[in-house]
Amino acid sequence: MRKWHQAALAGFMALTLTACSSGGGGAAPTTTDSGETGETTVTAENIQPEEGASLVIWEDKNQSSFIEERAKKFEEEYGVSVKIEELPPTDQVTKLTTDGPAGLAADVVVFPHDKIGSASEAGLILPNDIFEQETTQSTSDNAVKAVTFKDILYGYPYSVETYALFYNKKLYPEAPKSFDDIISFAKTFNDTKNNKYTLMWELQQFYYNFAYLASQGGYIFGDEGMNSEDIGLNNEGAIKGGQFLQTLKSEVLPVKMGDVNYDIKKGLFSSGKLAMDINGPWSIADYRNAGIDFGVAPLPAIEGKPMTSFSGVKAYYVNAFTTYPNAAKLFAAYLSSAESQMVNFEMNGTLPANKDVAADPKIQGDEITKAFLEQFNNSTPMPSLPAMDSVWGPISAAITDIWDGGKDVKTSLDNAVNQVKESLATVQ
Repeated sequence: MRKWHQAALAGFMALTLTACSSGGGGAAPTTTDSGETGETTVTAENIQPEEGASLVIWEDKNQSSFIEERAKKFEEEYGVSVKIEELPPTDQVTKLTTDGPAGLAADVVVFPHDKIGSASEAGLILPNDIFEQETTQSTSDNAVKAVTFKDILYGYPYSVETYALFYNKKLYPEAPKSFDDIISFAKTFNDTKNNKYTLMWELQQFYYNFAYLASQGGYIFGDEGMNSEDIGLNNEGAIKGGQFLQTLKSEVLPVKMGDVNYDIKKGLFSSGKLAMDINGPWSIADYRNAGIDFGVAPLPAIEGKPMTSFSGVKAYYVNAFTTYPNAAKLFAAYLSSAESQMVNFEMNGTLPANKDVAADPKIQGDEITKAFLEQFNNSTPMPSLPAMDSVWGPISAAITDIWDGGKDVKTSLDNAVNQVKESLATVQ
């Protein structure tokens, strides 16, 4: 049995099509004939690529070395060639919408998990059926939840992302445990005339501001992000979180929202004028190159409650219009196997979605990766419902009113939720 398959399949039962299917749409896997019924079920153990299969994958430029290495080994093992076409993940669902039905799209694609709702409803991707049990048992719960839409598993997760707290060890030797610590430090460190600040995050991005509302009990949609009729952005917890943002403005970060963006805080942190930065793993290389002695820690608690961040999950998906569904599913599973996730970590520092890989001593010995994974376990996957398109504008405007305008929090959030409801009513 193949090396990666041996590791991935140990302990799993053979999967039948009936057991694997979650009732989703898409083409059924190819079966081979045998026995009284004339059919043999395709399982994770006996799936074979179609004769003469060749594949195309769309991937981001920064993953090209990893894909090239894995594609070469996949071809050696299965005899299936793979062509790589560079395409940013954020553009893939849009391109798949036109190129998929036309037969011009890649067989395996990758895009942010919050796009699976629109991709699923448009019939663009196949369920992860053959490898469903393997994926759900080996992958962190939050990652599985993120790539599942309406109880159907679609994705083959390979990496997770969220934000955590970067801190300059020269200015603040040990990571703060709570925002009380941060507020106390700000009283001695802040010097706005000389551009010295205690803490920053991208103020204009609700992606980050969500954490303040969610930590106190706010949420976007109920039923784990799947019920757009239950909006929790103006409940008691969200209001409390909004009021805490106003406290932070007066005591920690007395600036307008437009005064902080990614480049500004990157410059301040790199020059030692910013003590702490809420940021993602994509900034690690920049800060290392700047020569800063920094640490990363889970986000500090607010009034004793852990700070819940937004998270994203990177996963491969199989184009519903592929000519070679078996080969494509094999390749997606191969790229997201435990072995491949470790290779990706070693080559690119990607945070693994696989539980065993995350627990590996090599990764647990990396304090920065460990901190991000700890925060991920206390994160909320961004909702994948297409209804999210109606949320970003109104809630961002409400946060601006709360932060810049000092307006009443409840009124601002009520206005946002009413706008979201009105928008949803027009599209349903």
